[in-house]
Amino acid sequence: MDTSPTPAPDTAHATPSRPGDPSTGNAPGSGDGGSASGASTTARTTGGARRATARRPSASGRAAAAGTRAEDHETTGPDDLTDTTDTTGPATAGRRRRTVLLLLGLTAVTSATALVLGLLSWAPDPPEPARPLTVSESDRLAAVRVTNLRDLRAGVRVTAGTDAARVELVGWVDWSRSLLYLDVGGPGAGAERGLLQKSGPVLVIRPDPAAVPTPAAPPLMPPADRWRLHRLTPGAHLAPVLDLLLDLAADRPDPTRTAPSSEARWIARDTAPAGPLDVIQAPLATGAPAASTAPGTPRAATPTPDGQTRYWLDQDARLHKLVTRLPGTGPVTVVFNREDRPTLRPVDALGGRPGLPRVLTDAEQRRLDRLPARLRAQGGATLTLTAPVGTDTNLRGAGWVSWTARTAYLAVADLGVPDRRTLLRRDAAGLARADLPAVAAGGGTAETPARPPLPPPAGAWRVTRPGGDDLGVLVDAAVTAGSVGHRGAAVRIRDDVTAGRTVDVIEAGPAGARLRYWIDRGDGSLRRLELRTDVGAWAHLDLQPAVVPRLAANPRPANPRPAAPRSSAPRPGTR
Repeated sequence: MDTSPTPAPDTAHATPSRPGDPSTGNAPGSGDGGSASGASTTARTTGGARRATARRPSASGRAAAAGTRAEDHETTGPDDLTDTTDTTGPATAGRRRRTVLLLLGLTAVTSATALVLGLLSWAPDPPEPARPLTVSESDRLAAVRVTNLRDLRAGVRVTAGTDAARVELVGWVDWSRSLLYLDVGGPGAGAERGLLQKSGPVLVIRPDPAAVPTPAAPPLMPPADRWRLHRLTPGAHLAPVLDLLLDLAADRPDPTRTAPSSEARWIARDTAPAGPLDVIQAPLATGAPAASTAPGTPRAATPTPDGQTRYWLDQDARLHKLVTRLPGTGPVTVVFNREDRPTLRPVDALGGRPGLPRVLTDAEQRRLDRLPARLRAQGGATLTLTAPVGTDTNLRGAGWVSWTARTAYLAVADLGVPDRRTLLRRDAAGLARADLPAVAAGGGTAETPARPPLPPPAGAWRVTRPGGDDLGVLVDAAVTAGSVGHRGAAVRIRDDVTAGRTVDVIEAGPAGARLRYWIDRGDGSLRRLELRTDVGAWAHLDLQPAVVPRLAANPRPANPRPAAPRSSAPRPGTR
């Protein structure tokens, strides 16, 4: 029999006993009363140990659990997996994604089917029927031309005619000064292809036969050369288009637009970058007819109302588009750019840029008074002539003027007769002219003729007294500028620049022959003389100080032919 002492139980690792567990021998009601106190103490100790064990596993417990998991991992094969979390999670997520994609596909198919069925069965809303104008619409239509005059100017793009006769215009209209500045193109442009300016009755062109058929906006600063006075062919379909553009301005509303019997009707609505537009059908305005292209030129008839004219108007009575038909032209479409409103500069043949006439300052009056003495001290200058003196006569010339000898000598070419020259000599006795072939008169081109030959060739010189036609008046004014002062009240028109020199443009002379003197601010010399010709254009002589050769006096005829007095009626210039 083992008499060794029994070791005390390990309460930290003992398995707690459960009531009724036969393995512990502590069934309810069993055991002696002497051990009851010990059992209670043991239960409390075991319960405390169990709670401690539940709160913090021992190091040996953690090691045992890790060993168990490792052993399970080593003994479990891929076919023995029983963890429902690892096997059912991804499958459920996949099934959910497939279900969502299926539902989205069904929705897309249903939407597409509904859209196709809707498109097949859709019909646009019927347009609003044409109707008479309301009071507001009538007032706006009546104020269109007044609004144009108030806005001063606008960009335009015009298409006139059809097929081979079509003309396209791009540029600007200035209603405040009755000025057009356009680039002319299209298959029907003809002789007018190139740049065009029109001021009132005067029309000048700068032809460019080699220009591309499609026009573009002309340069804001127009070229200074090659402009010529032009007359449109009677019946040409460009004339009524130009008249129409200028006729779209007036200083008062058109009363016929608001009459109860007006034929105007509202047609439709449209939109533009400026906002909503009303399309109104009405006859063309019946204002005063515009001036003809040139005096004596038959003006195209005022466009006849034909019920086809339509106006695109915004809420401020601004015209954005016009579609009509003109006699002899056909369909015409005009599109306005109300935001494109640059200040336009007329070319020199139309008088140059406008100014603000005012009285002369003391310094300007002194320069004008001292001009004759200054020119005599200067001696002379070279001359360059540009003179549109008739719709069929555009003159160019080059030569000299001597203020000490009071003589001038120049060769003059007519653009219409490029192979001929007119030699002109002026002295105190009068003017002498001789017509020669271009080669014998110095050569050059009609646009830029050379100076006349020296000495003057012998020939049949025609002698007349000074002051006959526009050319004679201008040359006479150049010669006498060095001997006599101005006549009549003088006003300053504007300042300007020529040949790199700043000048004051001063207008002086009698009412019937006003001249403009371009006087250099620096040295007080005369840089240009301008004369308004009988046809309303401006002719000018440019002067450049230079040493002038000795000019022989004119031949003296026995009985000089008197010059005819200058009249206000238009007549062609001398060739």
